[in-house]
Amino acid sequence: MEDYLKAIYTLERERGPPVANSAIAEYLDVTAPTVTSMLEKLADRDLVRREKYKGVELTEQGERLALEVLRHHRLLEAYLAQQLGYEWSEVHEEADALEHHISEEFEERVAAALGDPAIDPHGDPIPNADLDPLAEDDTAPLSACEEGDRIVVARVQDRDPAELDHLAEAGVEPGRELHVAEIQPIGIVVVEHADGRQHLPEDLAARIRVRPAGAAEDVANGVSEA
Repeated sequence: MEDYLKAIYTLERERGPPVANSAIAEYLDVTAPTVTSMLEKLADRDLVRREKYKGVELTEQGERLALEVLRHHRLLEAYLAQQLGYEWSEVHEEADALEHHISEEFEERVAAALGDPAIDPHGDPIPNADLDPLAEDDTAPLSACEEGDRIVVARVQDRDPAELDHLAEAGVEPGRELHVAEIQPIGIVVVEHADGRQHLPEDLAARIRVRPAGAAEDVANGVSEA
């Protein structure tokens, strides 16, 4: 159930509610009947609202539970990367396996050991201890940028280890300032940074979320919410 709530929350933020059953099935790599069965259980527990032929939306209770799971997951990712030396491409699956089994005391100790971080290794926001709703996403995909734009990488999708390894080697990680040097007609986004020039396929660039360089500085200085 927690995996479904987390998936629905993530898809709501990406696409807006309601979330189609097919989108949940694709995200979790499960069959449509499996999704339908689980959504019935979640609805019975007042964790989702179902709209016929449209999909589902989290209730207030469902959203709070989703935020709790996300907090566990992203804190664990940060701990694995910062304290245990995991690569950012390795932490997602490990956190998936652990997130359902940690106590609230363990969560608090992990947060304290890390200095209560605001983001995980991929740049995704970590819900606070009060489980307040996350701020609206103010980022845009790198693939939507234009030539000449100066941007800062805000976060990177964390579900494909091979892509994350490639981006790490290319130096395209959260916090890195990039200059969009060229948009090639063959679907390649060419970016430059202090350590070189990189050619990124458009589909990969679509999974890299960025902010304008000045806006990113404002966020870092607390001028606006991330």
